[in-house]
Amino acid sequence: MSILYDEGQEAIAIESRRALEARVSKDELLPLLEQSGKYHEGFWTTAKEQGWTALALPGAYGGLELGLVELGLIAHQAGRSLSGAPFLTSSFGAAKAIELYGNDTQKQRWLPGLASGETIGAVAFAAGADPLPDRPALTLTEDRIDGTAQGVSGGLYAHVAVVFANGPGMPVLALVDLTGIERKAVASFDNSRCIADIAFAGAQAETLAVGEAARAAALHILALQAVVTAHEQTGGAEALMEIARDYAITRKAFGQPIGAFQSIKHRIAELYGLVELARANCIHAASREGAADFITAAAAARLSGIEAYDTAARDCVQIHGGIGVTWEIGLHLHMRRARTLALEQGSSFFWEDILVDRLAGEVA
Repeated sequence: MSILYDEGQEAIAIESRRALEARVSKDELLPLLEQSGKYHEGFWTTAKEQGWTALALPGAYGGLELGLVELGLIAHQAGRSLSGAPFLTSSFGAAKAIELYGNDTQKQRWLPGLASGETIGAVAFAAGADPLPDRPALTLTEDRIDGTAQGVSGGLYAHVAVVFANGPGMPVLALVDLTGIERKAVASFDNSRCIADIAFAGAQAETLAVGEAARAAALHILALQAVVTAHEQTGGAEALMEIARDYAITRKAFGQPIGAFQSIKHRIAELYGLVELARANCIHAASREGAADFITAAAAARLSGIEAYDTAARDCVQIHGGIGVTWEIGLHLHMRRARTLALEQGSSFFWEDILVDRLAGEVA
């Protein structure tokens, strides 16, 4: 694929940006920081109305049969606007797990709701800081699952979860209906992510994959979500770069705009480079979905997205000086989101190991 978007994809980017800029504002997002278990309903309503939830799913189940490239464009704009809900990523991950590894009954039951957005999905693989552990926190015995999945993004409102568990002597990828399952909201750095601990106590589960196939499937789903998240991070970094640029050409010190000073202009130029590298890696990774090198490309996109957003969040605050840390200007919304997204789908340490292993040829 070309590193540039085509006309139809550009139209998706323009229209999604227009919709989000009209419906998501800083004043609506700030109160969410002080409320555990709440999300910005306006964003999620917009996502459903615009059909973004159906974008990359099969037409037979209400999807629009587009792909990761188009979903990435939406995620990019969501990152720019600080979308106050994680469900676009988590529902996509759950839906792709069902589409790729589920049976016809499971697809008929869950995919139409996930495509419409009326059903929310979650992916619960991690055990502590490890996004894909050798010893999962959950245990599957026959068709019952036990244990607590901690820190599940979007888990507080999810209707269905895809989990990674210990089976009889082998890992298992399983599907769990969350109706009636106990959940506890987790107060976090970014409360709009609706993070929850999900306690499974003999809940019924349906197997999607077992053994090494389960681990490979889980990594693939994690990589798909990582690419969506990388787009979101790139969008946030781009927005911060533009905010810093605009402030630097209007704020004056010693009789001239602060953007005239090398320490400021060089920092903004470096942000531009990071954003464009992250954008290119995101487009490449999205275009490689289904290819042999997809995991490698996803790791590169994830790492560049983390670096771009973290650096932009830090530098933008510093360029603004004292006003940059005030509640009213809202830069800390991006700072919180940058730190949160740097951990969701696995930290940079995890993806660095994946990338090195792939490049060194240790993983086929």
